[in-house]
Amino acid sequence: MNDKTQTSPDPESPKERLDRELIELLQGLRVAATGVQVLFAFLLTLPFSAGFGKIGKAGHSLFLIAVITAALASICLIAPATQHRILFRSGLKALLLRRANRLGVVGGIALAISMVCSTSLVVHTLTGLWLAVVIAAAIAALSAWLWFIQPLVSLLRAREGDRSSDRESGHDGGHDGGQSGNRGDAP
Repeated sequence: MNDKTQTSPDPESPKERLDRELIELLQGLRVAATGVQVLFAFLLTLPFSAGFGKIGKAGHSLFLIAVITAALASICLIAPATQHRILFRSGLKALLLRRANRLGVVGGIALAISMVCSTSLVVHTLTGLWLAVVIAAAIAALSAWLWFIQPLVSLLRAREGDRSSDRESGHDGGHDGGQSGNRGDAP
């Protein structure tokens, strides 16, 4: 079943689409930001716990990377909401949407790194290095697949499908390099 039923023109105006896309993106980022803030708060309290002094140099390195990337993720995922408030009614909504999309991706990368390092630190402390490495690799692979690779593969397949349907219908399409505005994709 094909989700791209384009038998009727898009009922949204470009302004309505931009409004909807920005609202959807900001809502998603706010949800992610809450999770990052919880992780960041946990990490900030960890050095003050009784057992923190027992972790080795590798544990300290994992902790440092986890804290820095959690801070980066927090900054990136909170920035679009703050910028939205500052740029409100400035006519720069398209710019804000593109910027928020990029910040969301960078924030997701930083969050994945922080989660891998945090989990590695905990598992290494509780069990040992071998299991920590295996679990860290699994978490890194799962977040890379679900957050980045799978959506990119879907995007590439959709774009290839668009090119194929253009060729079949006799349109060379004036292909715009994947920047088509007729899909609901955020820029």
